[in-house]
Amino acid sequence: MGGEGWIGLMSGTSLDGVDAVLALADAKGALQGAGHVHLDFDAGLRAELLALNSRGPDELHRAALATNALMRCYADAVNALLAQTGHPRAAVRALGAHGQTVRHRPGEFDGIGYTLQLGNGALLAELTGIDVACDFRSRDVAAGGQGAPLVPAFHAARFGRAGENLAVLNIGGIANLSLLAADGTVRGFDCGPGNVLMDAWALQHQGQAYDAGGSWAAQGQVLPPLLARMLAEPFLAKPPPKSTGRDLFTATWLQPHLTANPGAEPRDVMATLNEFTALAAVQALQRELPAARRLVVCGGGAFNERLMRRLAALSGLPVVSSADEGVPPDQVEALAFAWLARALVRREPGNLPAVTGAAGPRVLGALYPAR
Repeated sequence: MGGEGWIGLMSGTSLDGVDAVLALADAKGALQGAGHVHLDFDAGLRAELLALNSRGPDELHRAALATNALMRCYADAVNALLAQTGHPRAAVRALGAHGQTVRHRPGEFDGIGYTLQLGNGALLAELTGIDVACDFRSRDVAAGGQGAPLVPAFHAARFGRAGENLAVLNIGGIANLSLLAADGTVRGFDCGPGNVLMDAWALQHQGQAYDAGGSWAAQGQVLPPLLARMLAEPFLAKPPPKSTGRDLFTATWLQPHLTANPGAEPRDVMATLNEFTALAAVQALQRELPAARRLVVCGGGAFNERLMRRLAALSGLPVVSSADEGVPPDQVEALAFAWLARALVRREPGNLPAVTGAAGPRVLGALYPAR
């Protein structure tokens, strides 16, 4: 396998591990996935990354060590990817590393706020021998934007079709919508909790990292009072641009809502959380792009069969996995960060001000040369 390659590395709010994708340019210059590796986080690293989403003792020290461990995991993923594909290390132009978001508060406190992804581009460049592009979100925040979501520009390049109104729904820990209008206009925003609440409930009550296929949710009944309380969350009605994360949708956020159904069966709560994720996304889509005629779903939520069925039933639209569009759901975000790495190297803007609210287009990220 030859030609100039780009690698994208993504670890998201689900905290399940890191996805690494090798991308090669096709005849039209578009990046296409040419290999994929997923590495799970070990239990200790996952627990520490989760803990760092909240205040705690000795955070700076703990965050620095967790970052080092995360970069070693990223490097292991790169090495496994190159071994799997046989692509020469020297033929990788750069890798784009998202880092692990632990706080996301754009526009707050002092009018600028911050977004914080744990990452160490210098260490990753040292470990891999490849130029590293990272810290993609902070330039957009500095320009008055949300720093998220960054994937709509890539979604438009990869899934957009002239003359068609469609939406791309990425369901990771947090869900975000990309609205691709027939006239070429692109908008996008975070629209709800994605998998984060369902995953936490599955871990608490079943000892499982997630509800595989939505099978447990399918055994329960939706609890209308609980659903109504969750849908009243002010973030959902807030107009774009907007973004969120584990700073909002946590077990602490969920607990007061559970008082609407004291003694509820855990499987019924799971069914309601599944419905909440689906309905929050559909209501946002119907409000912001009612002309949409198709919904493409990526991220881990695309493997949740009950969630996919509910998205179709609630929206009345054809709902397809991104796999049907040529990109497996668990590779889309990593491929997007390979695309963003290429944009940085070329000094091309990576954000869409209409999405993030930034003052204008900006070249995103910092570059750490390997040598």
